[in-house]
Amino acid sequence: MASLNPNSSLKLHELCRIAPPPSSPKSSFSLTFFDLLWLRFHPVERLFFFSVPHLHPSSFFDNIVHMLKRSLSLTLQHFLPLASNIVWPSGSPKPIVQYNPGDSVSLAIAVSDSNMNSLLDNLPCDASMSRAFVPNLDSSDSFASILSLQITLFPNEGFSIGVTSHHACADGKSSTMFIKAWAYLCRRQAENESSGLLPQELQPFLDKEVIIDPRGIGAAYIDGWLGMDLIQKKQSLKIMYDIFAPKVEGSARATFKLKRGDLDRIKERVLQKWESHKAEDERADSTVPKPQSLSTFVLTAAYVWICLAKAMEITEQRTKKILFGFMVDCRSRLEPRIPENYFGNCVMPQFTETLPENPSNIEDGIVIAAKKMHRKIRKIQKEKGVLDGAETLFTRFSMPNEDSQVIGVAGSTQFRVYQADFGWGRPEKVEITSVDRNISMGMAESKDGDGGVEVGLVLKQHLMDQFASLFQRGIK
Repeated sequence: MASLNPNSSLKLHELCRIAPPPSSPKSSFSLTFFDLLWLRFHPVERLFFFSVPHLHPSSFFDNIVHMLKRSLSLTLQHFLPLASNIVWPSGSPKPIVQYNPGDSVSLAIAVSDSNMNSLLDNLPCDASMSRAFVPNLDSSDSFASILSLQITLFPNEGFSIGVTSHHACADGKSSTMFIKAWAYLCRRQAENESSGLLPQELQPFLDKEVIIDPRGIGAAYIDGWLGMDLIQKKQSLKIMYDIFAPKVEGSARATFKLKRGDLDRIKERVLQKWESHKAEDERADSTVPKPQSLSTFVLTAAYVWICLAKAMEITEQRTKKILFGFMVDCRSRLEPRIPENYFGNCVMPQFTETLPENPSNIEDGIVIAAKKMHRKIRKIQKEKGVLDGAETLFTRFSMPNEDSQVIGVAGSTQFRVYQADFGWGRPEKVEITSVDRNISMGMAESKDGDGGVEVGLVLKQHLMDQFASLFQRGIK
């Protein structure tokens, strides 16, 4: 059974398991090549903080926890893969997701004497603080749990829901759909209308057969994972926590905001200089005209990417090639199209890089970064090349280059995580805690609903100080 994070100083009130209703049938679900890429990757960890002033423990345990438990069970009957385990049957060429009646999800109920307001603050703080409020996920050579949850009370202030999910079972869009479905049924229960039915947009599409793999991408990924053990080629489902350990010692966690007006000004500056800056790889390519506009994602990612690259250059006193990795949702980019509510992974990593010679100033760097990302995305859209190079992706993933640094993106403004209202109001803060396992920016829409963006980062303290200075200076 999964447990509280070992770094936790919380008081554990209850450790239980929540199962779908008994009528839920035995089921198995295949893992597609989209899933297999993440087979032993670290889980995705999110924290949802809800402010409930004057929340007394008796009200929390008797009312809130009761409704969260009951609605969780009702939700899991729709999302059976989350109550399942990943197993690798003997003789099977690849693992599967298996649900047996009685399988369940680990749920920890805890009480913290921490000040929740300090956790809601966006200013840099000790990166290890959030670790206490997300649960662990069990795994071994023979099985891996898929979902683990922790609900933490902050007396008189509110509560948090920590969600740890196995990446091989769900991408960000799918895991967010589950959270919204759980919130919907909990809210309906509070209104005494808990039929257990979900609206169409929250009903997961579970048929894995819609994902076609004629090029043997999945087999290449399985070979890659088996090759991690050079001697035995052993089948293992154990998450590689040693490689993906949280990097919190001497690090700070912070959230940075770009308001709609900030993004508009960045866009204006980028488009004004669009023609005057050409990256080396585009000088021979004049097929990408100046766009009329740029997406919120491109503007945000380019700005944060270059501020971070420049901060690294200043603090490390040397220049590295910076690879920027981001996920592309393939649901609308495959033939035939995949349903929007498809549950599982349907994203493919894409990479682009800064110039070997880093721009002398941030503004020029943002222009070049935005152009590179815009060209990459446009090429994927135009040529439907979202799976180009997918067969060799595992090899590229597993061969790090000391002369380069990868910066990734977790989350999306399209997920609308601040819509997750369980009946006690929308979240005060949503945090992708697992960005501390590598250098990634956690991205979400602004809580204020103003069209802005929130970006969460975990960096070494000296790097965080430099980044924060560059970030604020750039938007002013």
